Amino acid sequence: MSALEDYVGTFDTEPGYLNWAAFGPLSPSVREEVFADADLLASGRPSSLALVAERIGQAQETVAELLGADAADVTLQPSSTHGLQHALYGLTGTVVASTAEFPSVSLTLERASAASDRALTPRWITPADGRVSPEAAAAALDDEVTALVVSHVDFRTGYRVDLAALRDVLGPDRLLIVDAVQSFGVVDVDYTAADVVIGHGYKWLRAARGSGFAWFSPRARERITPVLSGITGTTATGLVVDALPGPAESARAYTVSVPDTLAAGRLAIGARDVRDAGVAAIESRLAEHVDTVIEIADRHGIEVVSPREREHRAGIVALAPEEPARLAAALANAGIVVTARGSSIRIAPHAGTDAETLRLLDETLQAFGQTTFIGS
Repeated sequence: MSALEDYVGTFDTEPGYLNWAAFGPLSPSVREEVFADADLLASGRPSSLALVAERIGQAQETVAELLGADAADVTLQPSSTHGLQHALYGLTGTVVASTAEFPSVSLTLERASAASDRALTPRWITPADGRVSPEAAAAALDDEVTALVVSHVDFRTGYRVDLAALRDVLGPDRLLIVDAVQSFGVVDVDYTAADVVIGHGYKWLRAARGSGFAWFSPRARERITPVLSGITGTTATGLVVDALPGPAESARAYTVSVPDTLAAGRLAIGARDVRDAGVAAIESRLAEHVDTVIEIADRHGIEVVSPREREHRAGIVALAPEEPARLAAALANAGIVVTARGSSIRIAPHAGTDAETLRLLDETLQAFGQTTFIGS
């Protein structure tokens, strides 16, 4: 079997799971390793603790390999929001962001602005369909803009921004800060077009919460003050008392404390599995499944509001049915797990989604279209 087929074979969720954009059930390899690491931590022996601590470096190295970056520039974070806080609290000037961003972006930007007494100023844009295109970004630029913060893949519509095009629009003097939670591990792209990339392993990497990370390029480190730098982010190499060392010159400055080693292990294994299977191969298989979901929705007359072009999407298909609540109930009753928000139904397969799950979706949408209700 190919490396991709080996990877696909590790998906052991029950048929009907189409909610990978919300949470990725832990992979067998992650479960196995976390139990092994927990047993080592239970001993309390220094040698055992040191073995588990090696997971930190393993996670940094594997994430860096997937980013095409230097491991020394990768930091482990409790969440993607923590990574965004390190990036945004250290900025000044005007930062462009869409009003449709996930709250991890918008709230962090607003809180950072308030904490800086408006030395950092958000410039909110509301592009058509919430899509931050190069044209939408360009229209918001002037000499005051120092950065653009954007989700690589929009959590509501699944729209995937063009990082290279955004880089060209911003030029060399502005930072591109990217939330890659909905793309890392399933989109094969040159992330080094950005200056900061923040991600999390609890969705597509199947590594559970606590497995966040943030990459800070050398250019980013020149311009982002490490405001939240903690005990692990100083120039000191060990415990220092009776002194106040300054922030490290490396990306380590954007850390607060020692990472959770169990979380680091989960991230290391989840990222390793993706690397071994190949991100390009995973993206190709996922694209096929997304094509199938779109085809099923089209066949049953349910509007698709996500991009159809592969280059503008990742793993999210957003539907806009005429009766969203009734469709959400029908899917739940059929054992299909999706995310329903307001007028939208978000369907998110993965590379390992099986044919039975897609068949179940097809049958449920067919039955939904044939069901009629008579009011009293």
